[in-house]
Amino acid sequence: MLRGMSAAHRSESNSVSPLRAVIFDWAGTVLDFGSLAPVRALQTLFAQAGVPISAAQARGPMGRAKRDHIADILALPDVAERWQAVHGSLPRTADLDRLFAEFLPLQLQTLTARATLIPGVLEMIGTLRERGIQIGSTTGYTAEMMAALRPLARAQGYEPAAVVTVSDVKAGRPAPWMALRCAEQLGVWPLSAICKVGDTVADVDEGRNAGMWTIAFARCGNELGLDESELLALPAEEQQARLSEARRRLQQAGAHLVIDGPAELPAALETLELRRRRGDRP
Repeated sequence: MLRGMSAAHRSESNSVSPLRAVIFDWAGTVLDFGSLAPVRALQTLFAQAGVPISAAQARGPMGRAKRDHIADILALPDVAERWQAVHGSLPRTADLDRLFAEFLPLQLQTLTARATLIPGVLEMIGTLRERGIQIGSTTGYTAEMMAALRPLARAQGYEPAAVVTVSDVKAGRPAPWMALRCAEQLGVWPLSAICKVGDTVADVDEGRNAGMWTIAFARCGNELGLDESELLALPAEEQQARLSEARRRLQQAGAHLVIDGPAELPAALETLELRRRRGDRP
Protein backbone atom coordinates (compact mmCIF):
# COMPACT_ATOMS: atom_id res chain seq x y z
CA MET A 1 0.00 0.00 0.00
CA LEU A 2 1.33 3.43 -0.91
CA ARG A 3 2.03 5.48 2.17
CA GLY A 4 -0.28 8.54 2.42
CA MET A 5 -2.92 7.14 0.04
CA SER A 6 -6.28 6.94 1.78
CA ALA A 7 -8.63 4.00 1.49
CA ALA A 8 -11.21 6.29 -0.16
CA HIS A 9 -8.71 7.33 -2.83
CA ARG A 10 -7.65 3.72 -3.45
CA SER A 11 -11.28 2.62 -3.76
CA GLU A 12 -12.29 5.45 -6.09
CA SER A 13 -9.32 5.10 -8.41
CA ASN A 14 -9.65 1.32 -8.77
CA SER A 15 -13.42 0.95 -9.09
CA VAL A 16 -15.82 1.86 -11.84
CA SER A 17 -17.38 4.88 -10.19
CA PRO A 18 -20.43 6.44 -11.85
CA LEU A 19 -20.12 9.50 -14.03
CA ARG A 20 -19.71 12.35 -11.58
CA ALA A 21 -19.29 15.49 -13.71
CA VAL A 22 -20.16 16.94 -17.09
CA ILE A 23 -18.09 19.77 -18.56
CA PHE A 24 -20.02 21.83 -21.10
CA ASP A 25 -18.93 24.20 -23.82
CA TRP A 26 -20.93 27.43 -24.13
CA ALA A 27 -21.89 28.77 -27.60
CA GLY A 28 -23.75 26.14 -29.61
CA THR A 29 -23.97 23.84 -26.59
CA VAL A 30 -25.88 25.60 -23.80
CA LEU A 31 -26.69 28.97 -25.45
CA ASP A 32 -26.57 30.67 -28.84
CA PHE A 33 -28.33 28.02 -30.95
CA GLY A 34 -26.19 27.53 -34.06
CA SER A 35 -23.14 29.24 -32.50
CA LEU A 36 -23.73 32.39 -34.52
CA ALA A 37 -22.12 35.00 -32.25
CA PRO A 38 -18.50 34.11 -33.14
CA VAL A 39 -19.30 33.78 -36.84
CA ARG A 40 -20.93 37.19 -37.08
CA ALA A 41 -18.13 38.89 -35.16
CA LEU A 42 -15.44 37.26 -37.31
CA GLN A 43 -17.19 38.11 -40.56
CA THR A 44 -17.54 41.73 -39.47
CA LEU A 45 -13.89 41.83 -38.42
CA PHE A 46 -12.54 40.58 -41.74
CA ALA A 47 -14.96 42.69 -43.76
CA GLN A 48 -13.69 45.78 -41.95
CA ALA A 49 -10.14 44.71 -42.87
CA GLY A 50 -11.13 44.57 -46.54
CA VAL A 51 -10.92 40.77 -46.75
CA PRO A 52 -14.44 39.35 -46.38
CA ILE A 53 -14.75 35.70 -45.35
CA SER A 54 -17.56 33.19 -45.68
CA ALA A 55 -19.47 31.69 -42.77
CA ALA A 56 -17.79 28.35 -43.54
CA GLN A 57 -14.34 29.94 -43.30
CA ALA A 58 -15.31 31.58 -40.00
CA ARG A 59 -16.62 28.28 -38.63
CA GLY A 60 -13.70 26.07 -39.60
CA PRO A 61 -11.58 26.50 -36.44
CA MET A 62 -14.58 27.00 -34.11
CA GLY A 63 -13.96 26.08 -30.49
CA ARG A 64 -10.36 27.23 -30.54
CA ALA A 65 -9.09 30.18 -28.50
CA LYS A 66 -10.22 33.24 -30.39
CA ARG A 67 -6.71 34.53 -31.16
CA ASP A 68 -5.79 31.08 -32.50
CA HIS A 69 -9.10 31.04 -34.38
CA ILE A 70 -8.23 34.29 -36.17
CA ALA A 71 -4.72 33.01 -36.91
CA ASP A 72 -6.16 29.86 -38.48
CA ILE A 73 -8.41 31.94 -40.73
CA LEU A 74 -5.48 34.14 -41.79
CA ALA A 75 -3.55 30.98 -42.70
CA LEU A 76 -6.23 29.82 -45.17
CA PRO A 77 -4.65 30.09 -48.65
CA ASP A 78 -7.60 32.03 -50.10
CA VAL A 79 -7.66 34.48 -47.20
CA ALA A 80 -3.87 34.94 -47.17
CA GLU A 81 -3.83 35.59 -50.92
CA ARG A 82 -6.59 38.18 -50.73
CA TRP A 83 -4.95 39.75 -47.66
CA GLN A 84 -1.74 40.20 -49.65
CA ALA A 85 -3.64 41.76 -52.53
CA VAL A 86 -5.33 44.29 -50.22
CA HIS A 87 -2.54 45.01 -47.72
CA GLY A 88 0.60 44.44 -49.81
CA SER A 89 2.00 41.53 -47.78
CA LEU A 90 0.99 38.22 -46.34
CA PRO A 91 -0.55 38.41 -42.84
CA ARG A 92 2.01 39.15 -40.15
CA THR A 93 2.01 38.82 -36.37
CA ALA A 94 1.29 42.53 -36.09
CA ASP A 95 -1.79 42.03 -38.25
CA LEU A 96 -2.96 39.21 -35.99
CA ASP A 97 -2.41 41.34 -32.89
CA ARG A 98 -4.41 44.20 -34.38
CA LEU A 99 -7.25 41.98 -35.55
CA PHE A 100 -7.54 40.30 -32.16
CA ALA A 101 -7.68 43.68 -30.42
CA GLU A 102 -10.42 44.82 -32.82
CA PHE A 103 -12.26 41.51 -32.44
CA LEU A 104 -12.84 41.80 -28.69
CA PRO A 105 -15.46 44.59 -28.76
CA LEU A 106 -17.16 43.01 -31.78
CA GLN A 107 -17.43 39.68 -29.99
CA LEU A 108 -18.75 41.29 -26.82
CA GLN A 109 -21.56 42.87 -28.84
CA THR A 110 -22.57 39.71 -30.64
CA LEU A 111 -22.28 37.28 -27.74
CA THR A 112 -24.55 39.36 -25.52
CA ALA A 113 -27.07 39.57 -28.36
CA ARG A 114 -26.95 35.77 -28.78
CA ALA A 115 -27.04 34.78 -25.09
CA THR A 116 -30.39 32.96 -25.07
CA LEU A 117 -30.22 29.45 -23.61
CA ILE A 118 -30.86 26.62 -26.05
CA PRO A 119 -34.26 24.95 -25.50
CA GLY A 120 -34.02 22.05 -23.06
CA VAL A 121 -30.85 23.20 -21.30
CA LEU A 122 -32.44 24.01 -17.94
CA GLU A 123 -34.34 20.73 -17.88
CA MET A 124 -31.14 18.86 -18.78
CA ILE A 125 -29.16 20.58 -16.03
CA GLY A 126 -31.93 19.87 -13.51
CA THR A 127 -31.87 16.16 -14.35
CA LEU A 128 -28.09 15.98 -14.01
CA ARG A 129 -28.14 17.72 -10.64
CA GLU A 130 -30.85 15.36 -9.40
CA ARG A 131 -28.45 12.54 -10.24
CA GLY A 132 -25.68 14.20 -8.24
CA ILE A 133 -23.64 15.08 -11.33
CA GLN A 134 -21.54 18.24 -11.06
CA ILE A 135 -21.62 20.87 -13.81
CA GLY A 136 -18.51 22.56 -15.14
CA SER A 137 -17.63 24.45 -18.31
CA THR A 138 -14.78 25.42 -20.61
CA THR A 139 -14.76 27.89 -23.47
CA GLY A 140 -12.70 29.43 -26.24
CA TYR A 141 -13.99 32.80 -25.06
CA THR A 142 -11.69 34.96 -22.95
CA ALA A 143 -12.26 35.87 -19.30
CA GLU A 144 -13.41 39.34 -20.41
CA MET A 145 -16.01 37.86 -22.75
CA MET A 146 -17.26 35.46 -20.09
CA ALA A 147 -17.55 38.28 -17.57
CA ALA A 148 -20.20 39.73 -19.89
CA LEU A 149 -21.86 36.42 -20.75
CA ARG A 150 -22.11 34.68 -17.37
CA PRO A 151 -24.57 37.14 -15.77
CA LEU A 152 -26.86 36.80 -18.78
CA ALA A 153 -26.83 33.00 -18.45
CA ARG A 154 -27.28 33.24 -14.67
CA ALA A 155 -30.37 35.43 -15.13
CA GLN A 156 -31.90 32.59 -17.17
CA GLY A 157 -31.06 30.00 -14.50
CA TYR A 158 -27.77 28.55 -15.76
CA GLU A 159 -24.72 28.76 -13.50
CA PRO A 160 -22.07 26.02 -13.69
CA ALA A 161 -20.01 25.29 -10.59
CA ALA A 162 -16.74 25.88 -12.46
CA VAL A 163 -15.97 28.09 -15.46
CA VAL A 164 -12.54 27.85 -17.09
CA THR A 165 -11.69 30.18 -19.97
CA VAL A 166 -8.83 30.23 -22.43
CA SER A 167 -7.40 33.10 -20.37
CA ASP A 168 -6.78 30.66 -17.50
CA VAL A 169 -4.43 28.27 -19.32
CA LYS A 170 -1.30 28.24 -21.45
CA ALA A 171 -3.07 26.86 -24.51
CA GLY A 172 -6.67 26.39 -25.52
CA ARG A 173 -8.25 23.54 -27.43
CA PRO A 174 -7.30 21.00 -28.70
CA ALA A 175 -5.01 20.97 -25.64
CA PRO A 176 -6.65 19.37 -22.58
CA TRP A 177 -5.66 22.05 -20.07
CA MET A 178 -9.04 23.76 -19.69
CA ALA A 179 -10.83 20.45 -19.13
CA LEU A 180 -8.20 19.31 -16.64
CA ARG A 181 -8.33 22.63 -14.77
CA CYS A 182 -12.12 22.34 -14.63
CA ALA A 183 -11.90 18.80 -13.24
CA GLU A 184 -9.53 20.08 -10.56
CA GLN A 185 -11.89 22.91 -9.62
CA LEU A 186 -14.80 20.48 -9.40
CA GLY A 187 -12.66 18.06 -7.37
CA VAL A 188 -13.70 15.13 -9.57
CA TRP A 189 -11.55 12.19 -10.56
CA PRO A 190 -10.77 9.72 -12.12
CA LEU A 191 -11.03 11.50 -15.47
CA SER A 192 -13.02 8.55 -16.83
CA ALA A 193 -15.82 9.68 -14.48
CA ILE A 194 -16.17 12.94 -16.44
CA CYS A 195 -17.91 13.66 -19.75
CA LYS A 196 -16.98 16.63 -21.96
CA VAL A 197 -19.94 17.93 -23.98
CA GLY A 198 -19.60 20.36 -26.87
CA ASP A 199 -20.56 21.05 -30.46
CA THR A 200 -17.23 21.36 -32.31
CA VAL A 201 -14.36 19.14 -33.39
CA ALA A 202 -12.16 21.15 -31.01
CA ASP A 203 -14.47 20.22 -28.10
CA VAL A 204 -14.12 16.54 -28.96
CA ASP A 205 -10.34 16.88 -29.20
CA GLU A 206 -10.20 18.65 -25.83
CA GLY A 207 -12.20 15.95 -24.07
CA ARG A 208 -10.39 13.02 -25.62
CA ASN A 209 -6.98 14.57 -25.00
CA ALA A 210 -8.00 14.98 -21.34
CA GLY A 211 -8.93 11.29 -21.08
CA MET A 212 -12.65 12.02 -20.69
CA TRP A 213 -15.76 10.73 -22.41
CA THR A 214 -17.00 13.05 -25.15
CA ILE A 215 -20.52 13.76 -26.39
CA ALA A 216 -21.19 16.14 -29.28
CA PHE A 217 -24.37 18.10 -30.03
CA ALA A 218 -25.11 18.13 -33.77
CA ARG A 219 -28.40 19.98 -34.24
CA CYS A 220 -27.88 23.11 -32.13
CA GLY A 221 -24.18 23.64 -32.71
CA ASN A 222 -21.46 24.83 -35.01
CA GLU A 223 -21.35 21.89 -37.39
CA LEU A 224 -24.91 22.47 -38.59
CA GLY A 225 -24.57 26.20 -37.97
CA LEU A 226 -28.11 27.55 -38.21
CA ASP A 227 -30.36 29.36 -35.77
CA GLU A 228 -33.33 27.17 -34.85
CA SER A 229 -35.77 29.35 -36.83
CA GLU A 230 -33.51 29.15 -39.89
CA LEU A 231 -33.26 25.39 -39.52
CA LEU A 232 -37.01 24.88 -39.19
CA ALA A 233 -37.61 27.03 -42.28
CA LEU A 234 -35.76 24.49 -44.44
CA PRO A 235 -37.57 21.62 -46.16
CA ALA A 236 -37.53 18.47 -44.02
CA GLU A 237 -35.23 16.62 -46.43
CA GLU A 238 -32.65 19.40 -46.36
CA GLN A 239 -32.81 19.56 -42.55
CA GLN A 240 -32.04 15.85 -42.35
CA ALA A 241 -29.27 16.07 -44.93
CA ARG A 242 -27.53 18.87 -43.06
CA LEU A 243 -27.98 17.12 -39.73
CA SER A 244 -26.56 13.89 -41.11
CA GLU A 245 -23.49 15.73 -42.39
CA ALA A 246 -22.99 17.44 -39.02
CA ARG A 247 -23.24 14.09 -37.25
CA ARG A 248 -20.76 12.55 -39.67
CA ARG A 249 -18.12 15.22 -39.04
CA LEU A 250 -18.44 14.92 -35.25
CA GLN A 251 -18.33 11.14 -35.36
CA GLN A 252 -15.29 11.30 -37.61
CA ALA A 253 -13.64 13.59 -35.05
CA GLY A 254 -13.92 10.79 -32.50
CA ALA A 255 -16.87 11.74 -30.29
CA HIS A 256 -17.95 8.75 -28.22
CA LEU A 257 -21.58 9.72 -28.89
CA VAL A 258 -23.20 12.26 -31.21
CA ILE A 259 -26.72 13.40 -30.30
CA ASP A 260 -29.00 16.21 -31.44
CA GLY A 261 -28.94 18.38 -28.32
CA PRO A 262 -29.67 18.87 -24.61
CA ALA A 263 -32.87 16.81 -24.36
CA GLU A 264 -30.99 13.64 -25.34
CA LEU A 265 -28.06 14.04 -22.95
CA PRO A 266 -29.42 12.23 -19.85
CA ALA A 267 -30.12 9.09 -21.90
CA ALA A 268 -26.72 9.39 -23.61
CA LEU A 269 -25.00 9.47 -20.22
CA GLU A 270 -26.85 6.29 -19.27
CA THR A 271 -25.42 4.67 -22.40
CA LEU A 272 -21.92 5.67 -21.32
CA GLU A 273 -22.61 4.25 -17.84
CA LEU A 274 -23.43 0.89 -19.42
CA ARG A 275 -20.21 0.99 -21.41
CA ARG A 276 -18.21 1.81 -18.30
CA ARG A 277 -19.75 -1.09 -16.41
CA ARG A 278 -18.68 -3.35 -19.27
CA GLY A 279 -15.13 -2.16 -18.72
CA ASP A 280 -14.89 0.40 -21.55
CA ARG A 281 -12.73 3.47 -20.98
CA PRO A 282 -12.52 6.79 -22.90
